[in-house]
Amino acid sequence: MKKIEIEYNGKTLGLETGRIAKQANGSVFVTYGDTSVLVAATAETRKSNLNFFPLTCIYQVKTYSQGRINGGFIKRERMPSEMETLASRMIDRPLRPLFTDGFSSETQVIATVMSWDDEANTIAASMLGASAALLISDIPYETPVAGVNVGRIDGEFVVNPSPAQLEESDLDLFMVAKEGAIVMVEAGSDEVSEEDMVDALSFGYDQIQPLIQMQKELRDAIGKAKRAVDPPEDNSELEKTVSKFARKKVQKILDINDKMERHAAFSELKVECCEKFVDDEGEISESAVKNVINGMEKELIRENILKNGKRIGGRAPNEIRPIECEIGILPRPHGSAMFTRGETQAIVVTTLGTKDDEQMVDDPLGLRYKRFYLHYNFPAYSVGEVRRMAAPNRREIGHGNLAERALLRRLPAKDAFPYTIRVVSEITESNGSSSMASVCGASLAMMDAGIPISDPVAGVAMGMVTDGNKNVILTDILGDEDHVGDMDFKVVGTANGITALQMDIKIDGLSMDLITEALEQAKDGKLHILGEMNKALENSRDSIASNAPRFIQYRIAPAKIREIIGPGGKIVKGIQAESGAKVEIDDSGIINISSANQKSAEHALALIREITQEIEIGTIYEGTVVSIVDFGAFVEVLPNTQGLVHISEISNERVNKVKDVLSEGQVVKVKAIGQDKRGKLKLSMKAIES
Repeated sequence: MKKIEIEYNGKTLGLETGRIAKQANGSVFVTYGDTSVLVAATAETRKSNLNFFPLTCIYQVKTYSQGRINGGFIKRERMPSEMETLASRMIDRPLRPLFTDGFSSETQVIATVMSWDDEANTIAASMLGASAALLISDIPYETPVAGVNVGRIDGEFVVNPSPAQLEESDLDLFMVAKEGAIVMVEAGSDEVSEEDMVDALSFGYDQIQPLIQMQKELRDAIGKAKRAVDPPEDNSELEKTVSKFARKKVQKILDINDKMERHAAFSELKVECCEKFVDDEGEISESAVKNVINGMEKELIRENILKNGKRIGGRAPNEIRPIECEIGILPRPHGSAMFTRGETQAIVVTTLGTKDDEQMVDDPLGLRYKRFYLHYNFPAYSVGEVRRMAAPNRREIGHGNLAERALLRRLPAKDAFPYTIRVVSEITESNGSSSMASVCGASLAMMDAGIPISDPVAGVAMGMVTDGNKNVILTDILGDEDHVGDMDFKVVGTANGITALQMDIKIDGLSMDLITEALEQAKDGKLHILGEMNKALENSRDSIASNAPRFIQYRIAPAKIREIIGPGGKIVKGIQAESGAKVEIDDSGIINISSANQKSAEHALALIREITQEIEIGTIYEGTVVSIVDFGAFVEVLPNTQGLVHISEISNERVNKVKDVLSEGQVVKVKAIGQDKRGKLKLSMKAIES
């Protein structure tokens, strides 16, 4: 057993191995205060012929880690929550490009949160454990990385802020770095400037370095020898032969701007090359020929960019594809927009609802309700494919969360706009950067719905191609450029600053200078896109759709709350049944009335005002006789408010028996003349006669 401990941010941070999960290829038990995370890394020993790396990273939080039991009938942890899915992606993305090239055995990294004190950042702990477990194993992974969460409170950066601190922070940045470079970024913020974001990344990078040293010390003490990775087959002769025949044809195809036409041309070229070069003896296979064409395509795309500054279809590195924005394209939804950038298109729809429509979330962060949520759908037809319809995958959940995070802090406060907001992005065409199209379309759709967002929000996906000496940053990358490039850096924000970031890279890391350059180029792209969006709709509409729910907010004295609710909720239930509106009352006396139409909401408000209305002495009311006694009659002048008309106050003429003049249920006019010694209301009919 080996354990290494350091003091980190006021607590003891420990990495332990050799005591738990010893049959995994590598395992590390991470402890930080009362938080404990077990991370195990395992890889198949048999070799794989797959043309991709089958890595699976899983982050899971056991409910026992927080001393609680699952709700509902099924007590076993089952389907991962959205939070766990997003965390799994954040662990996968920085690790994947750091495995030795050519390694393709099925590999699994599982991080299990077993104890959580609610203060520690378990995703950062899991990231640390995942890198350490791989580093000490025989799996061909040799670059230690670590992650931290960075917040900013009152202008000061905070490392791994607690949930309570994040509530006060204008920045929520999770980043992963190695020695010398940053490898992954995921952030949401409140219009943080590009300069401040770079400062936050620099701060986080410095906080990560002690975590890198811990892992290196653990590896030096007990690390296993790494497995050998077979070098790729020598296809140099085939590459020369195919290149001589097809290189000019590949270059010509890359000048085709239309994605589907370009892909069809590549398919035809592959068929042509296979017919020409595949032999009957099986020495040259179809897959080998196709791989050569794919490699040639990648090589030429990168060469054209690095040497000539020319992208697929002839665009310049900082050039954005043509943009079209259409507003209100669907008649029934409360707000809609179609955002098209080149061959990427999103139809985004906004629906307004009441408090009943809030999303209940019960995950490791606790039970809470969301009044704003954004769903991203990526159907197969958007890329001209056919595949089985299934539940949202990790990518769809991740893209939806990025767009949601980018827009969240631009929403009006709940007391100013009490609606629940659901936004759905339907990707109808895709050729790169569909998540950013979702952000732009969502901003327009919400403004079309009359949601008073503080500023329009736009996003742009940045790429990069590098040969180690020269770096070319690309604005608004295509799907093919993303596939063959070295970076996917999504930057989202308003004209005033950044509201979300997401960065993934396929090289060893990114320097702060390159990040700064990418952010500045992204700022120009973002402002251009905002300008195109403003041509369609510059500000939120003045009113919401006629078929949207209506809200009325009314305040009463807290002492009157019981009068509205009534015994067992009888009064408020009656108001809701009569008006058709929903009535909610909080302890401060604020009443929220929601309804599908304005008339219903106004009727509920009238009933509430009637109940809470105060009696004014000297005012004449129309009331109903509710009971008769020998000395007078009790008349209800307002709901739940009765007064006594004494027999002497019924008429100017003598009344011998009350029943000779009045009967129960009779409607009469009375005047409020005062209160008796017990504070009871006194009414008079004869005061009106005189």
